Order: sequence, then C-alpha cells, then structure tokens
Amino acid sequence: MNYNPSVKNPATIQGQIDKLLERGCIIEDMDEAKKTLVNINYYRLAYYFALFLEDKHHYREGTSFNRIMRIYDFDRMLRSLLLSVLEEIEITMRAVISNYHALKYGALGYLNASSFDFHHKHQPFLSKIDRMIESNTDEDLVAHHLTKYGGAFPLWVIMELFSFGTLNCFYLDMHPQDKKEIAETNFGINSKYLENWLQCLSDLRNHCAHYNRLYGNGFSNAPRTPSDYDGELGNTLFDYIVIMKRLYKRPESWENNFISELKELIERYRDDIDLLQIGFGADWEKELTEN
Repeated sequence: MNYNPSVKNPATIQGQIDKLLERGCIIEDMDEAKKTLVNINYYRLAYYFALFLEDKHHYREGTSFNRIMRIYDFDRMLRSLLLSVLEEIEITMRAVISNYHALKYGALGYLNASSFDFHHKHQPFLSKIDRMIESNTDEDLVAHHLTKYGGAFPLWVIMELFSFGTLNCFYLDMHPQDKKEIAETNFGINSKYLENWLQCLSDLRNHCAHYNRLYGNGFSNAPRTPSDYDGELGNTLFDYIVIMKRLYKRPESWENNFISELKELIERYRDDIDLLQIGFGADWEKELTEN
C-alpha cells in the first residue's frame, strides 16, 4: 500500500470534539455529542458545519452542536419526503413511456434500433439490458420471464428494472415526434422541457439517494423555465420542486400529503433553519399550490 504524507491522520472522537471546540462550536451536551460522532461520520457533519464558517478555522459566533444537528435532521427528513414524490414521478414516466412505445413499436420493439432516433447507441443499450437481467435473476418478474417466456421481456416489464437515469436516456433517444407526443399529451409541455426536467430530477433523486446535503447547496443545472411561469427558474431546491409539481399527476395528493408534510417539517425546525438556504421565499406555499 502506497503511503501519501498529505493524507490526514484519523482522529479519535475526542480529537473531533477538540477540533469543533477549537473552531468555536458550542457543545451543550458533551456525552450526547460524542455518541452522535460515533454514529454519524464527522466528515459528513463537516458539510453542515461548513455553512457556519467565518473563515477556514472559525465558526460564526453562537454556532452550536445542537443547531447543526437540528439542520442535519431537517435535511435528512426533507430528502425522504422528496424521494417519495420523485418515486411517483418516476413510476408515472415508466408507465407513459412504455405504454406509448410498446403500442407503437410492439412489446419487444425496444430491441430494434429503428424504434429510436439516429443518435441512439443501440448495442450498449442492449448490453445494459442484459446486465440488468443478470443482476436481478432473484426477482420474481425476471425469473418468471426467464422460465416461462425464454427471456423475452416486454418493455413494460424490463422498464421496471430501469433506474431514473436509464429511463431518461430511453426518452432522450426516442424519435423527436414520439417525444413530442408523450410530452404534450401527458404533461402539456414541449419535449425539450421534459428532457431537461427529467435530467434535473434524476440529479435530485441521486442527490437524495446518496444522502447529500440539500440545505445550502445549489444544483449544477437550472431547469428550463416554462413560458407561463412568473419569473426565472434557478438552481435551488425550490426551483426543482416547482418542476416536480408540473410532472406530478395527483394534485390532491400533492397538496394534502406532500405540501402538508413539508409545512409541518418546516414548522418543526423553523427556529433553526433559514429557508433561503433551500431557495424558499415568503410566498413559497402559494407558489407550490397555485394551479
């Protein structure tokens, strides 16, 4: 094993505590802080403490361990809440894309390169399909189609194995007219918007699934702004939630479940969070509930 002298040495829990104290963190309950650092990697919490750095080695006055943990918990629960909505959007996209493509090109039409646009790389796509099947042989739907149908998987079946990213690539590679019909018929938008929004939401899903920080963290891309939107979409979490609303197909559930739970979560942590850190303005609720 190569030794690199630039790599930091590991720190004990007490060493991590000492570093926080040295930088000006207020630790209200030393024993609880130590228990926390046993169960949550210091490196992960450092991303939250970084929001309070005045310079490289000092936190803003009044920075406390308890507040950082409150923000951490808010962020954690916010990710879970968003994932529940993203799951439904992903399932909707699987349905509308597989229904359209299978009805037009046949149940196994996706195995034919002609059912996609010219830029589609068909052989790598087929190889990916094979890898999906091989890595999911213990799944009932895979075992069933391997034994009963000789490994022939209709599109609506194989698409159940797609990741959000693979689903996006499938849509991106479809013929322009097919993408246009799916976008306009199901969501009332231009296909260029749908392409862009799906990519943004795929990034958000990956962000949440890998437990990355949402609070105080913008995204690399700003979603395309729809023509009927009052303003310009940016790269904050709020902007991403705006396009989630446009693609979510159950308006009653959006308002009664998602928005209701989001309000409750914000209220619970209101004293410790700054909503501007996730792009929420004073009228956020109105913007996310208006038709």
